Amino acid sequence: MPELQPLRAAHAPAVLTFELANRAYFATSISDRGDAYFDEFTAGFDALLAEQEAGVCAFYVLVGEDGSVLGRFNLVDITDEHSATLGYRMAQHVTGRGMATATVKELCRLAASQHTLRTIRAATSHENIASQRVLAKAGFTPVGPAHPSDIGGKQGTWYRRDV
Repeated sequence: MPELQPLRAAHAPAVLTFELANRAYFATSISDRGDAYFDEFTAGFDALLAEQEAGVCAFYVLVGEDGSVLGRFNLVDITDEHSATLGYRMAQHVTGRGMATATVKELCRLAASQHTLRTIRAATSHENIASQRVLAKAGFTPVGPAHPSDIGGKQGTWYRRDV
């Protein structure tokens, strides 16, 4: 059974493997991270851990029974107003099974209980129908248009859920 875990330094190799294995798949619906992301992965990963330690973000990985990363789920830009922005990505080989929806729901529970959040926002492009379905099934409602700069140059919609 997959388990949602807070991001730790020990996850670095599995996260890199996940990102590399799914790079082309992710690029079909969200902006590619670019070569620099992979060339400087260790420094970037360490920066994420520092942000998490500072309390401005909360990063999670969905870990399979074999220790592989099946998905990443992030609460970024945590504010004093008890809100954050959700971002997530799932490995291509596990999509369509309800795991993303279940994990977003679980993360919403953790957002309230562990991070004292009250509101979570998420943006998705108009083309990313799967992500729109995940958000709707997880209790998010559309609240307005997303600027192309919010989602990698694409037109989209912001969603919101009170937790």
